[in-house]
Amino acid sequence: MAPSAMSRWTRSLSEARPVSYWLDDPGRPDPEPALTGAETCDLLVVGGGYSGLWTALIAKERDPGRDVVLVEGREVGWAASGRNGGFCAASLTHGLPNGLARWPGEIHRLQELGARNLDAIEETLARHSIDCDFERTGEIDVATEPHQVRELRDWHREIERAGLADGIEFLDADAVREQVDSPTFRAGLWDRRGVAMLHPAKLAWGLKRACLDLGVRVHEHTPALTLKRYGAGMAVRTPYGHVRARRVALGTNVFPSLVRRVRPYTVPVYDYALMTEPLTDGQLASIGWRNRQGLGDSANQFHYFRLSADHRILWGGYDAIYPYGGRVRAEHDDRPETYARLAGHFFTCFPQLEGVRFTHAWGGAIDTCSRFSAFFGTAHAGKVAYAAGYTGLGVGATRFGAEVMLDLLAGERTERTELEMVRTKPLPFPPEPFAWTGIALTKWSLARADARGGRRNLWLRTMDKLGLGFDS
Repeated sequence: MAPSAMSRWTRSLSEARPVSYWLDDPGRPDPEPALTGAETCDLLVVGGGYSGLWTALIAKERDPGRDVVLVEGREVGWAASGRNGGFCAASLTHGLPNGLARWPGEIHRLQELGARNLDAIEETLARHSIDCDFERTGEIDVATEPHQVRELRDWHREIERAGLADGIEFLDADAVREQVDSPTFRAGLWDRRGVAMLHPAKLAWGLKRACLDLGVRVHEHTPALTLKRYGAGMAVRTPYGHVRARRVALGTNVFPSLVRRVRPYTVPVYDYALMTEPLTDGQLASIGWRNRQGLGDSANQFHYFRLSADHRILWGGYDAIYPYGGRVRAEHDDRPETYARLAGHFFTCFPQLEGVRFTHAWGGAIDTCSRFSAFFGTAHAGKVAYAAGYTGLGVGATRFGAEVMLDLLAGERTERTELEMVRTKPLPFPPEPFAWTGIALTKWSLARADARGGRRNLWLRTMDKLGLGFDS
């Protein structure tokens, strides 16, 4: 990248605010009061992101008489639920390739459950009048290198043979550029029905309002500090009080679990994104994108990008940063060197948008596990349930995870709890310095594979054999 071009592109960031575009909204609701004193309930939900909100909402819909309390350490939707790209996928397994590789015997069932879950999200939004700019546009996986074209074509043939290609169309270079015009696009796979675009923060805020309407008691600025047994139930201590509950559901994801033995199964990885100013009609016409699909490229270190309701482009991904020690810290949320790199990649993809400026640049932590899709379990003799490990694809899958947690707390055998995916756990991460060393070596190897036509080195091939191969 020429220095003059880099300087020109970084100037596009001069007015970018270091805050999530989605959360920077004058319609943001006021927080609910913090919990003070003592409360009792049937179900306590810890965490005010998608995982906790869906759990509280579905618990009340299953049993309107159930007394439900939700506590959130800061404000509903402030973390990953308000910072992500807004890709709401049907996949429960972090994409079909990951699911087919790990659970080939039940992949058709997982795909069916995922499709039903996405349909249920759309129906819930309509029933509770949640306006979150939901658009079922699908997503195109784009090839930008010759080897990626071959890989996409081979993958499409494989899922056709397996009977898993319904609604998924292979696009050659002309066809993909007819959808979205970038000189870097060589081919694509368009999943027409399996992904919706939405406004992430408005989804969280809408779920919060729906919970309140159904009688859930929501307390924000109320971190859960400790979890222990209390009589026949559980007790959670908060800064100004405590809650005694018959059952507890933990939706804390990237933050340290109140069940300590769960903590080694996840590590935080920081993801970053940019948002452009609204595009003019002429700028939109220059890139096409009339069908407003979400897009992602096929590299190991990939980008994801989409249009907002007000015609901005969100551009994120590529760098995935693991901080040594795995601690979630606010200082990692802002990373100018990554923003500059993303800006350069953006204008390489869309040179016709030269001169567009970015209004927002932000980052935040997501929880990653070694199988890259959620895992589940119980603790304290079945009185506590947890779901975690969504690895950046939890906008849709957290609703399924909420159903699983409620099934587990009820002690019920259901089509969900009988899944191998639900009954098994990923491998835990090793302690430091081994975790940092392994992740750093993997990131280096992935970048090297991207630069060498997709050829994976011995380290990546070994990780693949262990079921630990992954992308950024």
